[in-house]
Amino acid sequence: MTQDVKEIFARAGTPGGTPPAPAALAAKVRTLAPSMTRSMQRVAEAVAGDPAGCAALTVTGLAELTGTSEATVVRTARLLGYPGYRDLRLALAGLAAQQQSGRAPAITTDIAVDDPIADVVAKLAYDEQQTLADTAAGLDTVQLGAAVNALVSARRTDVYGIGASGLVAQDLTQKLLRIGLMAHAPGDPHLAVTNAVQLRAGDVAIAITHSGSTGDVIEPLRVAFERGATTVAVTGRPDAPVTQYADHVLTTSTARESELRPAAMSSRTSQLLVVDCLFVGVAQRTYETAAPALAASYEALAHRHTPRGGARRA
Repeated sequence: MTQDVKEIFARAGTPGGTPPAPAALAAKVRTLAPSMTRSMQRVAEAVAGDPAGCAALTVTGLAELTGTSEATVVRTARLLGYPGYRDLRLALAGLAAQQQSGRAPAITTDIAVDDPIADVVAKLAYDEQQTLADTAAGLDTVQLGAAVNALVSARRTDVYGIGASGLVAQDLTQKLLRIGLMAHAPGDPHLAVTNAVQLRAGDVAIAITHSGSTGDVIEPLRVAFERGATTVAVTGRPDAPVTQYADHVLTTSTARESELRPAAMSSRTSQLLVVDCLFVGVAQRTYETAAPALAASYEALAHRHTPRGGARRA
């Protein structure tokens, strides 16, 4: 096993921890599969694709089915967060029961060029729901709590993101500003780095990047990390380059990309969920000051008036 996979292995869970719920299994596979060896990917794809069938197999049977070894099956189970293969089988049985009861609807979200608009709506709605469910199931609440604690006590917070992730970065900073916290989301990569240079211990820097390999996001986080700020990475790849400069890693669902729905669209959904979790966590912890600040911002917006004479058409 490579060093990178060993690190993911440690993050994903070891014996003695709490195994993921059955509903989280598919999300775990989607998130971790790109970093697995090819043989481990075959095992992961098999259990995610046919949980009922694999739940009925012994470790030897699953190894034969996937053309791997018993050791590979056990390593895959542990990488997915289960102490051993027996625990993975129990999760597979639970997932199969959910699917048979109709709680895990069978629907393809691949959108064809000639799909009726009603089908497009249904497929997008299902995919958004699945993305949110996968992100929630796989989100490490210990890491989330630590990030919230850092934000609560931060002197200032910088949030870095490019493209669609930049919109999410702006969303988080606007939320924090509305409860009276100092936050910035520099849109220019050079400005992001020069801002990061000013950070120090007690400040927070958050990098939002689905791929985890966006250089214009990694660089300011690296600078902030080296300056002593608490750093957070929101990414779809738990082994991505951005995580080497992150004190806390919040993993989003690895969304499926299609010709008519680029990854930027679906990844944004999971990123926004994480951002909302961060914000609500901070608002809870600072309720005495956050509630009046929110009320004041609502009141200020409510009292905006249209200029005398009404709006003019362009």
